[in-house]
Amino acid sequence: MSDVSEVGTAPHRIRTAPAVRLRVPTDEDAFVWHRLFADPEVMEYVGGAPAEPSVYEELTARQRRHDAERGFCLWTLLDPEGAPVGFAGAQPWERPWGPTGEIEIGWRLTRPAWGRGYATAAARQTLERLRAAGVGAVVAMVDVRNARSSAVAERLGMARAESYVAPRTGQRAHCYRMGL
Repeated sequence: MSDVSEVGTAPHRIRTAPAVRLRVPTDEDAFVWHRLFADPEVMEYVGGAPAEPSVYEELTARQRRHDAERGFCLWTLLDPEGAPVGFAGAQPWERPWGPTGEIEIGWRLTRPAWGRGYATAAARQTLERLRAAGVGAVVAMVDVRNARSSAVAERLGMARAESYVAPRTGQRAHCYRMGL
């Protein structure tokens, strides 16, 4: 399966995004996310090791609060068949380093969902929802080694701005920015 459908011939190709859906995470999604992200390769650029189920229980509960209070969160990402394949959305950057207080857009997908255009399609939906919620700008923090996520940020039209060193991992991260 290709990541996007193409109709026509170059230079007149029409690219269509896959029909992904975003929904507010449920209690059950904590266990789904734990299962989807148990792969060290999926977690390579976000700490390396899979998290405990309790981390996802807290994360999904926090996302439900964000959605109720702000109108956006990290939503559960559903593939065209309706199966959960990860999350995508936005939340405040609440760490004491980096773009503290700004709204970060992000995505994380299970490895079988990589390369299908899901992250870009979900991020575009997220940007539409953020505009509707009155958010004026977003950032994306991407580990400098993560070429796939950097490519998504660039496809969205985000510009690479400053870089930071993550205190916990010591890895450099690029901060991409975009006004809405």
